[in-house]
Amino acid sequence: MQPLELDVFSCRTDNYGVLVHDPETGLTASIDAPEAAAVAAAAARRGWTISHIFTTHHHMDHVEGNLALKEQFGCKIFGPLNEAVAIPGLDHAYGDGDSFKFGSHTVNVIETPGHTAGHICYHFEDDKLLFAADTLFALGCGRLFERPASDMWASLQKLAVLPDETAIYFGHEYTLANARFALTIDPGNERLKARAADIEAMRAEGKFTIPTTLAMEKETNPFLRPADPAIRRNLLMESRSNEEVFAEIRKRKDNF
Repeated sequence: MQPLELDVFSCRTDNYGVLVHDPETGLTASIDAPEAAAVAAAAARRGWTISHIFTTHHHMDHVEGNLALKEQFGCKIFGPLNEAVAIPGLDHAYGDGDSFKFGSHTVNVIETPGHTAGHICYHFEDDKLLFAADTLFALGCGRLFERPASDMWASLQKLAVLPDETAIYFGHEYTLANARFALTIDPGNERLKARAADIEAMRAEGKFTIPTTLAMEKETNPFLRPADPAIRRNLLMESRSNEEVFAEIRKRKDNF
């Protein structure tokens, strides 16, 4: 089995577009469709034809290009079962624990409600790839629009048990702001301080901060670290549950 090829590009104001290409079959999937022209241009640059769109959730900045790309390429649109009615052009709906084949590559669906009610992530298990969209960011997590903090915390726990070497591709370039916030929650974390400095330099040079790894996030992302004693002391929440600490961190980020 040949390794997948990935192409990452920016679109809209701060979205990331990602194309996943299987060289054995010629299949190419767009992870979401934030902007049809940008997705089509990326495919043309690589000489790829889009055969699939893997939709993670219904927000317009992730589905706006669905119908135009389907008309241009005749691609099939996959998406979340619990948001099926809101996904333009949907052909196949998947829920938690479902899996399907992309060429010879197995794709596992992980439902991660929180940002939206039916958000899903796509996990290419054998390839150690996770397309997390707006559930898990570098040093952050998605804002809670449709589900409470308890649901998002449970969703993040599903992702946290994946292999540490999993490469995580997320939906937006929020990393610099996330790093600055993370330092207010976990100021004594030396690994976080070093990473924040690296991110400052990368963004100053216009470099992408995608992908991250699960190992890196578990070391530095405060949204995955509510059990850490230093974070709990900093928040004066030593005796509270992990879920409560997570909810407080999310609330503080909303007001940061």
